[in-house]
Amino acid sequence: MEIKPLKNKVFLASPCMHGDELKYIKEAYDTNWMTTAGTNINAIEEEIGKSFGAEFVVGLSAGTAALHMAMKLAGERLYGRPSVGHGALEGRYVFCSDMTFDATVNPVTYEGGIPILIDTEYDTWNMDPIALKKAFELYPEVRLVVVAHLYGVPGKIDEIRAICKEHDALIIEDAAEAMNATYNGKYCGTFGDYGVISFNGNKLITGSSGGAILLHTREDSDKVRKWSTQAREAAHWYQHEEIGYNYRMSNVIAGVIRGQLPYLQEHTDRKKAIYYRYKEAFEKANLPVKMNPFEEGKAVPNYWLSCMIIERQAMCKQVRSEKEALYITEPGKTCPTEILEKMASINAEGRPIWKPMHMQPIYRLNPFITRDGDGRAKTNAYIEGGVNDIGMDIFERGLCLPSDINMKPEEQDVVIEAIKSCFE
Repeated sequence: MEIKPLKNKVFLASPCMHGDELKYIKEAYDTNWMTTAGTNINAIEEEIGKSFGAEFVVGLSAGTAALHMAMKLAGERLYGRPSVGHGALEGRYVFCSDMTFDATVNPVTYEGGIPILIDTEYDTWNMDPIALKKAFELYPEVRLVVVAHLYGVPGKIDEIRAICKEHDALIIEDAAEAMNATYNGKYCGTFGDYGVISFNGNKLITGSSGGAILLHTREDSDKVRKWSTQAREAAHWYQHEEIGYNYRMSNVIAGVIRGQLPYLQEHTDRKKAIYYRYKEAFEKANLPVKMNPFEEGKAVPNYWLSCMIIERQAMCKQVRSEKEALYITEPGKTCPTEILEKMASINAEGRPIWKPMHMQPIYRLNPFITRDGDGRAKTNAYIEGGVNDIGMDIFERGLCLPSDINMKPEEQDVVIEAIKSCFE
């Protein structure tokens, strides 16, 4: 079936601006606070803390910077301050979510740590608690776990916390994609010892860039404020006794975020409508697909990205190299590559699912743990009743659908028809 291309491009996830942002940007300009301090930064730190139940909040230049500060805090808490030139996690193993953006894992290496990658589970597409238990059996010395909430869907954080408590391990919670999502009524980013949110240009609330770290103690807050401004000591001259970073958020960027925050729930509701419009349309058409799942009754996602996975029997043959993909068309079957090509042909933007970290060239030799044990010691072939490597399977069969908050229902209808046509 030929689908007429959309007149205006539908993006995967673009910002939604309202005009209030300009008032606070102008305030920064008019007061000459064009720096990494000012009323906008103070206001968003206070508002985020009140809204999400975080005791202390520090605005930083990016979610990645916040993750780096969390790694440094955790490393020094566990192992003491390192000598100059060494990271706080130097030579230590750290358990990390496997199916995520690499910004979740890279900051471990900034502090000299070695990521051990924990496989995914099908219920939420997040870290598998069973695989985490197995990982502690294999590496009982590990004291730090980095867990991400993928695509705005909370992971099984209560189970993960219980496992970490049993092993006296700290948790860094990457809620960059999950701002405003909750689990058992509590906000993502506040379950761990350290939490992180992001204001990147594609997130639910954006400043074009920026992030924040959510903390439980003033001591940690003071440390991050110091480290993120080059670790300057309280002296009349520039005195430095620790390695510092230029990670503080701009007061101008904070002005954009300040203007966005009142619209957080509206943005969430609009994303939710997109998710359920896809879900209902696919079910009505009886397509052999499922939307990215969550634990109903426990989790309330923010629906940041609507994703789907194709049932195995409806997959045509598809192979991927490091940078290219090929497939063979089959009647009644399709694959992510074909659907993404179809999206591009109608002027809509989709994406593959995050390629798991254990499949990335940079982390390919790192330990990888599945619920059956050491994933490196097993075949990646499908196993009867499931698969050995769940992250690989979701990557193979899944894709992120156009989830732009600015997408009109009639534009989404065109996207849906294009997806349906791939199964003809």
